[in-house]
Amino acid sequence: MSMRIRTSALTALTVAALAAGTVLTAPAAGAAPKAAVPKLLSASQLPPHPTSSWTAGPVTEGFPEALGVCVSTEGVLDYDYRHREFRTDLDTSAVQLTVVTGTAALAKALAKHYDDLIRTCADRIEASSPDVEAEGRDYGKLPVEEGARVRGLHTETSQGANDIALLSVGRDGRTVTVVQWGQMGDFKNAPVTAFKKTTTTAVNKLY
Repeated sequence: MSMRIRTSALTALTVAALAAGTVLTAPAAGAAPKAAVPKLLSASQLPPHPTSSWTAGPVTEGFPEALGVCVSTEGVLDYDYRHREFRTDLDTSAVQLTVVTGTAALAKALAKHYDDLIRTCADRIEASSPDVEAEGRDYGKLPVEEGARVRGLHTETSQGANDIALLSVGRDGRTVTVVQWGQMGDFKNAPVTAFKKTTTTAVNKLY
C-alpha cells in the first residue's frame, strides 16, 4: 500500500489489532481442508492508470504485508492465504488476498471481520498515531456472488503527506477476497467506479 504512515504508527496499529481480540475462534481441527485454488486478478483488471500500465507480481502463498495497516491475521485461523501485488511506474500500488476457509459460515464471519477492521481503520490509525489524520468512507455493497463491500481511507500526516486507498471485501462460498488500491492523493483522486468494477471481477473470477 502506498500510504506513508510512519513505522511507529504501523507498530501501534499492530498492537491495536491484538487488542481487538480473537473475533474468530479456531476449531480443534486447525487449518481449513484443501479446496479448489481460487484465481486472482490480472494487471489489466485493475483500475486504469492515466499515465502508466500495471505490472502484476507472482501469485504468492501467505498473507501480504501490504495489507497490514487495516487488515491482519490476528484472531483468525491459519487459513490458506494467497496474494498478488501490483504496481505502476508511479506511486500507485494494489494487492489482492484470497482466503479459503472450511465452510461458508466461516467465510461469512471472516468477511465481516475483515470489513469491520477496514471500517474502523481510520479511528485506530488516529488513536495510535497523533500526527496522522484519517478518514474512512463507505462506498456501499456490490451484488456479486455472496456480496462485496467497498470502502475508502484517506490519511494525512502532520508533515503534509496525503495518501488515499480503496479497499473491498467480497465472498464466494467459503472463499473470501480482499482487494486494496492505493496512491498519493485524497478522495477526489480515488477511482471508485473503476475499483467497484475491479472488485466485482475479483469475486466473480475466484471460481
